[in-house]
Order: sequence, then structure tokens, then C-alpha cells
Amino acid sequence: MGVQVEKLEKNMAKLTIEVSAEELEKALQNAFLKNKNKISVPGFRKGKVPRQMIEKMYGPEIFYEDAANELIPDAYENAVEECGEDIVSRPTIDVTQIEKGKPFIFTAEVAIKPEVKLGKYKGVQIEKVDSAVTDEEVDAEINKERENNARNITVTDRPVKDGDKTVLDFEGFVDGVAFEGGKGEDYPLTIGSGAFIPGFEEQLVGAEIGKELEVNVTFPEDYQAEDLKGKAAVFKCTVKEITEKELPELDDEFASEVSEFDTLEEYKTSVKATLTERKEKEAKEAKEAAVIEAIINDSDMEIPDAMISTQQEQMVNEFAQRIQMQGLSFEQYLQFTGTSYDNMLAQIKPQAEKRIKSRLVLEAIVKAENITASEEEFEEELKVMAEAYQLEVEKIKEDLPEKNAEQIREDIAVRKAAEFAVANAKEK
Repeated sequence: MGVQVEKLEKNMAKLTIEVSAEELEKALQNAFLKNKNKISVPGFRKGKVPRQMIEKMYGPEIFYEDAANELIPDAYENAVEECGEDIVSRPTIDVTQIEKGKPFIFTAEVAIKPEVKLGKYKGVQIEKVDSAVTDEEVDAEINKERENNARNITVTDRPVKDGDKTVLDFEGFVDGVAFEGGKGEDYPLTIGSGAFIPGFEEQLVGAEIGKELEVNVTFPEDYQAEDLKGKAAVFKCTVKEITEKELPELDDEFASEVSEFDTLEEYKTSVKATLTERKEKEAKEAKEAAVIEAIINDSDMEIPDAMISTQQEQMVNEFAQRIQMQGLSFEQYLQFTGTSYDNMLAQIKPQAEKRIKSRLVLEAIVKAENITASEEEFEEELKVMAEAYQLEVEKIKEDLPEKNAEQIREDIAVRKAAEFAVANAKEK
């Protein structure tokens, strides 16, 4: 096997890969053995037709596609190792020669990892991120818990007010004629939720139980029903039930019910500590992101489109796997959200590009500062993996390919590079 590398523009390359005629002949024979039971020739039973007879009748091309599909994966992998280039995209394959008795030749167009002209990465200046927790934030967090523990109380002695949950009957009319889909009975609606057409819920405020009222609205120009877009409508509505939330009193009893603490003060102290921990973590992440973004902006690199496309696909596939772990197929998710695979790729493109640039500048810092992963750090990473997969560390060591072990060490070094850049940054 041989490989030639042609450098193209914008960090792209074309590998021309040649496989010997002997290897092609083996693949053609395998294709024949795989397909012989499917091919009919008059005068022969299926599976008993000589290959020469099939090729004479249908042409040798009948086996070319299967032979190429057998040869390309291994030949490409070997060519990648042989050429020594750092390839960062899936290949675009094009077969240039496949003919019985001749070498098999194909090309693979790929993206090459771009060189990074690293800018300033020590003493980067960023805005200070405030991680202090205010009393208002503590109160807001506690009020969320009160909302979670609220009771729904049936109301009979007053009209509807904002925030109420109601049950109502309604029927809509355009130009005095009832329209399809405009009628509902025993419909649950929370006032202020924005679930209905703009202006509808606000007009229910003040409605009394059992008394019909008219609600006048105009359908939006972008409404989904074509025949209702921009039309004025009247809804005849009758509120049948009203319920409101009753929040628990903010006292020691409430604290003891929602936490392990006996007093409200202890509970507040605990909530503040939890919020502080959360905000400090968020501040640390925000600081790291700001530092890396500043380094990217001061560095120079040319990212090939194929590298971005590969990253986009990887990120969408990772998301699909997470969705599947939650019991929902990716196809169902696309259907429920009304989006498509291509739309997701487009939406995720800026994140994909940012992820690539972040990794590249951190790898450049690793090289500039000669950062490596210690054996202790590597062992610690294996322990984390062992716990995640409920395996013994030694078992993971046994089964871990050297290529994967090297990737783990690189990832550790990249994390250390990020820590190095943050530690050397300056806050304004």
C-alpha cells in the first residue's frame, strides 16, 4: 500500500491511497463469495455459478462496490498512520481507479489540525466575576421552596385575579360564526401563563364564577391556522372554578418540614451556603471561559470547515445519546420539538467552532509551557473511570488501548493548561 499527501488551502489535504492489485483481487473474491447465492444465471443453480461466468454475463463491475467497501476502511486507517498528519475530520472518499488486475486507487480529502499562532496567555485581563450571595437571592430561593409546597385552595367568594388557576368553558366566533377548534369545556387555564392568545387571559381578571363574559382578541399574523391569521374574534367564556395558591408561613415549622433544620435561621444559613457554593462554581467557570476567550481573540488560527462540520456532528450525536439515556429517541425529540437534524447542526455551529478554538489554544499552551500529566494524575483519572463504570482500576488498565491512554493524558494536560491560564489572569 502507498499514500501520497497533497496539501490544499485552508488546512485541507488530499491523500491518494493505492492498494495493490493482489489485495483488490482478494476483495473481489470475497465479494463474489458474499453475493453468489443472490445471483441467477440460466442453467445454473444459485450459489453454483462460477465467478468467471458471472463476470462474463454482468461484467466484473458487479463486485466492485463491495470490494471497495471492504478495502477502504483499513487502507484509510493505515494511510493515516503512514502519512503522519494530524487529521481532524472525517474523510471525503472518492474512488479514482478500480479495475480488475490493476491497483485500487482512491482519494481521501481531510482537514489537518491547524497551527496556532498563540497570542498573550499570561496576565490576561478579564472582568471580575462577583460570587457574593445577597439576602434577596436567599429569599428568592426560599420562596421557590414555598411555591413548591403551596396548597391549591378553592375560591368561591371573589372574582378571578392574576395568578389564579381557573376551569372554564369557552367558544370563539369570527364575524359571528363559530370557528373550528375554538370551543373548549372544563379547560384548565392559569391566568398570566401566556398559554392563550395575547390579551385573552388579562380580560378574564374580574370574571365571576358562573357568569358569562365576552373576551375580544385579535389573532396574531403568524398564527398557525391560516384562516384565523390577523382576524378579530369574540370568545364567550364562563369561569366554572377558581383556585389560588396558599403559601406556607415562613417560620420554623416550614423550615423543619423542607429541610433537616429546626429553625428558619438555620435553614436560611444552609440555603446561603448552598447558593454560595453554586455561585462560586459558576464564577470559576465564567472566569475560565472569559480567560480562554481572551486568549482566542489574541491568537491566530485558520479552522477548516470540515473540522467544524465533524465537531458539529459529534456534539449533536452526544446530545442524542443523552436524550436516549432519558428514555426518548432522537427521532422522537426532533418530532416533539419540531426541529430537524440539519437545524440542530446549524444552531450548534458557533459552539462547535468555539470548542475547537478553545482546545487548540489550550493545546498550544500545553506545548509552550511543557505541561504534562503526572502518573498520579493519570491514576486518579482511571479511578474516576472505574467508579463511573463500576470496574476495578486494574481491569481498566488491562483493557485500555495505548491510544486511549494517551488521549486521557492529553486531556489532563489541557485541563492543567486552563488552570494555568486562569491562575495567571488578572481581574479588572
